Amino acid sequence: MSVKQRVYEILDVAQPGDIPSKIFNVAIMTLIAANVAAVILETVEGLARPYKIYFDRFELFSVAIFSIEYGLRLWSCTWSDQFKKPIAGRFRFALTPLALVDLFAVLPFYLPRILPIDLRFIRALRLFRLFRLFKAARYSQSLKSLASVFRSKKEELLITLFAVAILLVIASSLMYFAENQAQPKKFTSIPAAMWWGVATLTTVGYGDIYPVTIAGKVLGGFVAILGIGLFALPAGILGSGFVEEFQARRKRKDAEVVCPHCGNRLERDPER
Repeated sequence: MSVKQRVYEILDVAQPGDIPSKIFNVAIMTLIAANVAAVILETVEGLARPYKIYFDRFELFSVAIFSIEYGLRLWSCTWSDQFKKPIAGRFRFALTPLALVDLFAVLPFYLPRILPIDLRFIRALRLFRLFRLFKAARYSQSLKSLASVFRSKKEELLITLFAVAILLVIASSLMYFAENQAQPKKFTSIPAAMWWGVATLTTVGYGDIYPVTIAGKVLGGFVAILGIGLFALPAGILGSGFVEEFQARRKRKDAEVVCPHCGNRLERDPER
């Protein structure tokens, strides 16, 4: 087994029982959680100033680890048949969603040191360190299942989103014509009425803008009731997607046998 193959297995497709891979996954997950906690704690003024040197050192350490991890992934990805070509394969790997997340996790550290940009923009870039939280998707089976559910139900979710957008435009337009003369300072335009539409469809109801005419109240009640049912659709779609994903995973487990000697997965003979 070559070094590149072993590195690729530890980072991506290690077999069950691979101790180095498990240690690596736990260590990276712990570092990601610590980074997210550091970003949150740095916003506390009572902690940011007195412990700035420790935050900076931890950031430097984290960037070094994540940069090495990204470099190793970019180097070893050519072991996969999908990214076999040395240059084109690595370029395709770098454009995959998880590889982009890995890049964005360290980019805010390097970018201000390369480009002479405005200091206020540099401070804003620090928020992108929260991308490290999305790196956890590599190491969590639950997050992978969530991504799989979104992929399998993307058409249904897009249709639901499209229906919500249509309802929002229609409701906001009708409310504008119903309330503009009675409340010209609040319902100044259809885009302004869309704020009411969003608050009503999501059943939030801030109360800063609301109808006062009879037509507006009737329309508002109808939209509020319709919004309850419409926003329940994504929850039902995702719920059914999770059930299907768990059933498919159980079938895959039932169809697999792990060799006690090498740890490789073997397909179970369905006739036995």
